[in-house]
Amino acid sequence: MSRPAKRLQFEWNLLVLVTAALVLFGLVMVYSASSGSAALGNGNPLGFLEKQVTYAIIGVGLLVFVSRVPLERIRVFAPTLVVTALVLCFAVLAVGARINGARRWITAGPLVFQPSELAKLAVVVWTAAYLSRRKPPQTLKELARPIGLLVLLFAALVLVEPDLGTALTLLLVVGAILLVSGTRLPLLASAYALVFGLAAIAAWSSPYRRDRLLTFLDPWKDPTGAGLQNVQALISLGSGGIFGRGLGQGLEPLGYLPEAHTDMMFAVVGEELGLVGVTLVIMAFCAFAYAGVRLAIACRDPFAKRLAAGITALVCGQAAINMAAAIGLAPLTGIPLPFVSYGGSSLVVMLAGVGVLLNIARGDGGRATAAVPDRGRRDGRTRRAGTRRRGGAATPGRAGDVRRVAGSRRGAARS
Repeated sequence: MSRPAKRLQFEWNLLVLVTAALVLFGLVMVYSASSGSAALGNGNPLGFLEKQVTYAIIGVGLLVFVSRVPLERIRVFAPTLVVTALVLCFAVLAVGARINGARRWITAGPLVFQPSELAKLAVVVWTAAYLSRRKPPQTLKELARPIGLLVLLFAALVLVEPDLGTALTLLLVVGAILLVSGTRLPLLASAYALVFGLAAIAAWSSPYRRDRLLTFLDPWKDPTGAGLQNVQALISLGSGGIFGRGLGQGLEPLGYLPEAHTDMMFAVVGEELGLVGVTLVIMAFCAFAYAGVRLAIACRDPFAKRLAAGITALVCGQAAINMAAAIGLAPLTGIPLPFVSYGGSSLVVMLAGVGVLLNIARGDGGRATAAVPDRGRRDGRTRRAGTRRRGGAATPGRAGDVRRVAGSRRGAARS
């Protein structure tokens, strides 16, 4: 992997360091959270770890490949990526394997793939590519077509699986890209109020989602039934204390906490590593967000800026949703903790997203096009990278000033 431009060296290094630390930490925690229960069931204690290592190797290879692909090719590939994700989301409803009452996975031999994970990245890339060439939406009608229709189509497909967490993630990342593109806050507020109103109606009309919502409000009402996962997650977090029970010493993963190695990995961290471990995980994602935001701000290319903001929101938004559900601040959504939870599809897609961020940092976010967004225009149009604004008017850079002065001197000499 080639080194980045000097100006973005810090962001590149921080992203590599945090991602590598989280992936390695995740491998340790997957083994710690799954080996005990597997051994009790006369299974392979290394089974989940071996699969996660395989996916990690695939993800790192994809990260290196994506970090070297020209950014313009990623932009051109965006429509193909969206169509592929749509086809797979339709296919999973027809031929997908049903696990725990949900149809979210397509099985191909020993590998299991979740199309909704690809859908998240596809929507980010396509939305960034679309808005990089057009002015931001000014009305709800402009926002609805085509961005709103595409997002609602993906959200409807994943809700049928059912997968509420992915639908919420799609809304979060698209909102981040729209905000960076210059969309007015009142318009975004109106759009989200409308969407969440429809979501509330949909949630209340479905017995499955209504039960999850009511369980979130009072998990202790049915602590051994619908509220079991919520209650056990809180017990797991609370029993860790300051320093935790120690790696591999947790009791909750031994059949007490459902989905301990996937959705509830944050609770396992709290039990085994205590408040110290939980704090370090939160700090790692804060560092990732810091590097991603700095990268988005530094980008001069409109596509790179929006893409960096969207991928950063994708990774850190999912982390926030997962941790909020584990500590009881949000309903359970099935969203894994990025890089840490067991899940091959999530790990591979997240590492591919990091590869895009490293690509942007390596290329300085400004080599795909010579135009840059001009916030002063408030219409999404671009200006040349060598110009700047003074008092509301665009003026050439220092080189242009020198050429103009030299020309005036020659004219004075001839006169």
